[in-house]
Amino acid sequence: MSVYPDASDKPMVSGPRPRLPGSFRLAWPAFLKNAVPDILLPAAFAVAVLVLWELSVRLFDVPAFVLPGPLQFLSVLANRFDAIAGMAMQTVRSTIIGFAAGVTVGLTIGGLIGSSRSLYDMINPTLIGFNAIPSVALIPLFVVWFGVGPHVAVLTSAMVCFFPVTVIVATAIAASSPELDDVLRSLGARKIDVLLKVSIPRAMPQFFGSIKIAITGAFIGTIVAETVAANSGIGYVMVVATNNMDVPLAFAGLIVLSAMGVFFYIASRIIETRLTGWAYRRE
Repeated sequence: MSVYPDASDKPMVSGPRPRLPGSFRLAWPAFLKNAVPDILLPAAFAVAVLVLWELSVRLFDVPAFVLPGPLQFLSVLANRFDAIAGMAMQTVRSTIIGFAAGVTVGLTIGGLIGSSRSLYDMINPTLIGFNAIPSVALIPLFVVWFGVGPHVAVLTSAMVCFFPVTVIVATAIAASSPELDDVLRSLGARKIDVLLKVSIPRAMPQFFGSIKIAITGAFIGTIVAETVAANSGIGYVMVVATNNMDVPLAFAGLIVLSAMGVFFYIASRIIETRLTGWAYRRE
């Protein structure tokens, strides 16, 4: 028997049934939507390549001194992890210092050159000419001038980063909308205000594009310098490994370099998305 003798006596509940907040309900599906293309698919492809590599080496009985399997060089990496990690940290330090110095100087000089049409017309051809010179070709000169050591890797990394950042930033700022600059100047904006608040922000997508080129070049410059004029770092490890015909150790160094390159690329993508997400389409 109902405790309510009449249907009209039942308490009326207005409004829809309570639901969980929308952000909470959509958090997990959104995570999966981003994780599958960004993390799971690349990881699955990398694992598939390593498995196929190991099976091929075993199937064709390839000697370890020619092409070691993933299990061989991964075991070398695990057994010598402390020593390899110490050398890797030296490479990371040299790369980060050179990368930061090259990008900072390149961004500053590129902004100055791009802000003046006369400077751009005068200096940009020379910059392009110097950019055509492989920066690693300067390593012998660095050795003559500064001696052998980790500083050679830092200098090489900085030079590799400097020229592409300078050229791209200068071109991006010089090619910013002149009509918008004229309107802002007519409204009373100073040239430095237009540069800092309009030209440089509009050049940020191109700047981060140059960053992706620079970080790859910074690693290349550091490794080449370490193989020629240093006594530490992953490049030095690979030279010692090849001199001793220890190919698994050389491949362990390559895997470490690959992991560091992926890490810095992801870091640059995250920073780029945070600062210049407005410049790209959402769909």
